[in-house]
Amino acid sequence: MPRAVTLIRSASLSSVAEYAYAATAPAEARLIFLAGACPLNEDGSTAAVGDYAGQAARALENLRTALADAGASLHDVISTRVLVASQRQQDLVKAWEVVRDAFGDHDVPSTLMGITVLGYADQLVEIEAVAAVLDS
Repeated sequence: MPRAVTLIRSASLSSVAEYAYAATAPAEARLIFLAGACPLNEDGSTAAVGDYAGQAARALENLRTALADAGASLHDVISTRVLVASQRQQDLVKAWEVVRDAFGDHDVPSTLMGITVLGYADQLVEIEAVAAVLDS
């Protein structure tokens, strides 16, 4: 099945970044704008309280479910924003490593942000995404 997302790497920018700097989708692609995936269990409780990596993993599970419900997968994601409730860079990195590893070679343009607080009790991580698919 053909993919709509094309990742763009820049030889003019630093190779230190662990993601493509840009991505495109053709005009005929259907864009999917996902709400922030939260680390919530099915009963609404927050998963992995106090664990940045554990919450990132649960948020990714929920992101995969939302993508599947919209007819997409992680390989259809065109960009992400990873929000981490912390002022410590090492906490952001813990969450980022889980996200980076889940996407593997499909290293979409991403923004990693430390923020003050998120919406649910004990929530430390949230992952926003946009995807693009070609419907046949």
